[in-house]
Amino acid sequence: MELIVNMEKKLRNFTLKADFTLRDEVFALLGASGCGKSMTLKCIAGLERPDRGRIVLDGRVLFDSEKGINLSPQQRQVGYLFQNFALFPNMTIADNIRFVAKGSRQEREQRVRENLARFDLTELGGAYPMELSGGQQQRAALARILAADAKILLLDEPFSALDHYLKWKLELELREVLKSYGGAAMLVSHDRGEVYRLADHAAVIDRGQMQPVRTRDELFEHPNTLAATLLTGCKNVSAAQKTGNGIVEAADWQLTLHVSGPVSNQTAYVGLRAHFLVYREGGERPEENIFRMEVTDVIEDTFSYLIMVRRAGTNARCIRWELPKEEWRRIEAPVLSLYFPPEKLMLMDS
Repeated sequence: MELIVNMEKKLRNFTLKADFTLRDEVFALLGASGCGKSMTLKCIAGLERPDRGRIVLDGRVLFDSEKGINLSPQQRQVGYLFQNFALFPNMTIADNIRFVAKGSRQEREQRVRENLARFDLTELGGAYPMELSGGQQQRAALARILAADAKILLLDEPFSALDHYLKWKLELELREVLKSYGGAAMLVSHDRGEVYRLADHAAVIDRGQMQPVRTRDELFEHPNTLAATLLTGCKNVSAAQKTGNGIVEAADWQLTLHVSGPVSNQTAYVGLRAHFLVYREGGERPEENIFRMEVTDVIEDTFSYLIMVRRAGTNARCIRWELPKEEWRRIEAPVLSLYFPPEKLMLMDS
């Protein structure tokens, strides 16, 4: 299976531009609310029409602005999982599946049986959606999608309206579905954790501008852009500029930092994830990226402490340091030395 997307669509405040190729994998678009990620799915599914471009699924052209091709949603063989699952409330689960199944009556009934069994719903075929749990409704919606011969699954923030416990249960169930499905799926989300746990490849989309597709690990370890760094969860970012080979000046933190690898002349920001700071006993050794830091606040979280620190004797921007509760209780000092690992510092161009 191969999905090729190259399209543009003018939205209210920006133009959405998407250009990527997806094969048999789970691919995610990570972005803030209103950035254009759900619109991308709707254009692929045929629910919205791009202004220009081309969308091809398994060699079949779904949309081509130059050739005037724009297949209807029913013709595209694209399975769209809505946030509320969109099951027909007045139909049983079996009837929901039967409604989309194609072929002779015998073939349709076979598809109903197969998909009920595939999603462990055989005993619930006669139930109505309101009688099912959230996880069962999700499985029923996926069963209906696959009964319609969908070549690709489009998952539009499938857990966004759920509480944490139910969200986790449904995510585990979706993982199992995707494993057994074995085909391609595209997920859009603003939740970095969902993307990290579910996707093989991902791309950040920022105000309609889609950044290069990366493997999941590449994106989180080396985000490269400010938008990607913030969306992947980094809480510590400072304006920065190159001041020497392997050295940057982090202006907001008032620190001169040694980094691993070359530094571009276009470097504009440096970031460090909150759990990568390391406590060091002793004094300040800037040549080793060890600095005296004063504690400005201590915030107790569920299983950790968030320690807000800044360089001692300055009015620099505070840096968030996260560590287990027992570890902070062993340290608990108003001023301490922290090590900024060079290999963990993330550089971003302007």
